[in-house]
Amino acid sequence: MRPRSVLAFLRLLAAPAFAGLLFLSMLASAQDLPGAKDNPLLKRFAGSTIVGYDFKRFDEYLVPTGTYKGYDTTSRKRSWTSSVPVEGALTRLWYESAGDTSTAELIRNYQNEVQAAGGVTLYDSGRDENFKSRSCFLCPYSWNEIKTSRSTYTFSAAEVATARLASFKIPRPQGDLYVVVEAVQWAKDSKDYKAVKGAYAAVDIIEVGAMKQNMVTVSAGDMSKAIAATGRVALYGILFDTAKADIKPDSKPALDEIAKLLKAEPALKLRVVGHTDNQGTLDSNIALSKRRAEAVNAALASQYAIAANRLAAYGVADLAPVASNAAEDGRAKNRRVELVPQ
Repeated sequence: MRPRSVLAFLRLLAAPAFAGLLFLSMLASAQDLPGAKDNPLLKRFAGSTIVGYDFKRFDEYLVPTGTYKGYDTTSRKRSWTSSVPVEGALTRLWYESAGDTSTAELIRNYQNEVQAAGGVTLYDSGRDENFKSRSCFLCPYSWNEIKTSRSTYTFSAAEVATARLASFKIPRPQGDLYVVVEAVQWAKDSKDYKAVKGAYAAVDIIEVGAMKQNMVTVSAGDMSKAIAATGRVALYGILFDTAKADIKPDSKPALDEIAKLLKAEPALKLRVVGHTDNQGTLDSNIALSKRRAEAVNAALASQYAIAANRLAAYGVADLAPVASNAAEDGRAKNRRVELVPQ
């Protein structure tokens, strides 16, 4: 290339239009988002690239099974005519399929993949005649907290008329698998939103399962210090099934430490106070929380030979919360057993 040609080429590189084309060309040939990976339980659409990723060991999720009703700007959540609440491990993936891919092609491929695995379609907006009002249908994506190499608005800024959502369920002995696929289409490249012509799929995969309890067991010494300093100690290691008062086997380490405390301090008498979240009625939760406290006292008496007259059981339901009951993480903090000296 002659010097004058080189200079002309460099000027072309500096031009905004060319810079934009070069940027979009780089997007189209991009690799998967660093640190992101497919969920091994579900294949990706051939030729697609991971551009968004998030994983949580345990979370709550509302699987849409009916028509979109609307979007609440306060809670930043959508509502549906019907839905299924589930909880478990949650993988969230954003896939980019550059070129001539359509939302219908993406949805149909995932549907075929689920059916091949023995699953069923729970809902498909593309076959829902009532899916007409789409006001703010894509708004949740404006607030998505997901690691992405694209714009946060890659989904919310897409043409809402192209949006399509489908949900699926794959039964499994170890816990059902739910898949929610939401696809949008871009008719042309967009430098502003870091989008390329093609389709984007937000794929949420929920592996239904119970949360693994990760609370650290409070030692007898720490219980004693907390009672001396604050007049009580809150314990999260005493576990019960939902709406039941049977102590789960995983509670043994916490019971061991309570017994050690009582044996180390023979004059100590305790009020064992059960606390719940706000799920259910107040009356039923007061009764439940007291039965749970009674179960703790019974276990201490029968398994550790603690005198029954040193223990008293009380239940206060959700009347003394330590966090908001609006979300699961707050409700988990409110479900506890407290020890208060008599």
